[in-house]
Amino acid sequence: MSMSWELDYKSKLKTADEALQCVKSGMTVYIQPGCAEPETLVEALMRRGPFVQDVQVVHMLTMGAAPYVAPEMAGHFRHNAVFIGANVREAINEGRADYTPIYLSEIENLFESGAMPLDVALLELSPPDSHGFCSFGVGVDTSLTAAKCAKYVVAQINDQMPRTYGDSFIHVTDLDAMVDSSRPLCPMKAPHITDLHTAIARNVAGLIEDGAVLQTGIGGIPDAVLPMLMDRKDLGVHSELVSDGVIPLIEAGVLTGARKNFKPRKIILGFALGSKRLFSFLDNNPIFEFHPTSYTNDPGLIARNDNMVAINSALQVDLTGQVCSDSIGNQFYSGIGGQVDFIRGASRSKGGKPIIAISSTAKNGGISRIVPMLSPGAGVVTSRGLIRYVVTEFGVAYLHGKTIRERAQALIDIAHPKFREELYEYCEKSRWLQRPLVAADAGFQIQPVHGL
Repeated sequence: MSMSWELDYKSKLKTADEALQCVKSGMTVYIQPGCAEPETLVEALMRRGPFVQDVQVVHMLTMGAAPYVAPEMAGHFRHNAVFIGANVREAINEGRADYTPIYLSEIENLFESGAMPLDVALLELSPPDSHGFCSFGVGVDTSLTAAKCAKYVVAQINDQMPRTYGDSFIHVTDLDAMVDSSRPLCPMKAPHITDLHTAIARNVAGLIEDGAVLQTGIGGIPDAVLPMLMDRKDLGVHSELVSDGVIPLIEAGVLTGARKNFKPRKIILGFALGSKRLFSFLDNNPIFEFHPTSYTNDPGLIARNDNMVAINSALQVDLTGQVCSDSIGNQFYSGIGGQVDFIRGASRSKGGKPIIAISSTAKNGGISRIVPMLSPGAGVVTSRGLIRYVVTEFGVAYLHGKTIRERAQALIDIAHPKFREELYEYCEKSRWLQRPLVAADAGFQIQPVHGL
């Protein structure tokens, strides 16, 4: 057997430009996202650009360049984002690229059902092992399914891609063309953690008990939470992604997964976003079990973890508990992502805690993130029926099962003091809430929050 795949491998080796000849006008091309963006293939795709028209390029957030969204590429390429990264945001809001709002857990079904047929998948894989299997490395996400569904699969074989475990392999015989290209993966810059992030994280960490199973998104707040958990015991992870922050917790023996009742002792994830240190840590590390996003983000599977704590962020929360996280007004910013998948999963988990963690203000304190009404055009990602915990630097509001009046009061209590007056005025006008007399006299003292 071994010889046959090796011959197959040699026969499929091409230069990047030869491999990308498969891209023809009108096709849909999938690109592996995150830190696993196959940059050598993307560069070759750009050289193919002048010879093709109307090629749709589909992917989630990528950490490398996205040269196909440049204005001069109009007519040749059009990007369709199923989650918007910073590298394509401007093109989308200028109308040169498209955004498809979708739950992360449901992206792969678009490929499988034929609703979004894929012609070509561009991947970045580890070199094959002795059995002919290449690993998807730091990004199984939607890419394994894309590779199964695409008519033609091109892989950049990179010896700097770590070998990771789980449902994270594809055999050489399932690839149509391979391009050898050794280069560092696209790292994700670590977010700058501010004192504000730390203050919010302290309130979030207060909700996390020994044995909890965590999902953390990306950004300053989730990154600030993890270092505060060093005194916990037997934490677990079931997440769409992890970043560098898990390494100290694993090394300290805090993150063991020992109490996980679903997939014990394993960190379940779809992809990793971080630095070279994280990529090295993942290499041949059996603690990490990678799965497609349709698995990691399946609310039913998430809910099987008891004490599931989902930590997500947002751009605005209104006084009824509606959460906007994919747009700033009508300007699209990111995507629905996994927020709803994990809030649904955590809210159905025994002892679960779905958390939206935000700073009380934005624009250097100039505007409140807790608002009477969402901005015109703002997208409701998490509905007022799904919301449970909202956390700011001023405390924790628990909204589940609460009336509009109780919700408004709880959210005003964790809003920035300088905006509380106008939030009360709105509530009085809309008859949602008569102001409690004590609030005016108490000088808006921030009450510590206990017992949630």
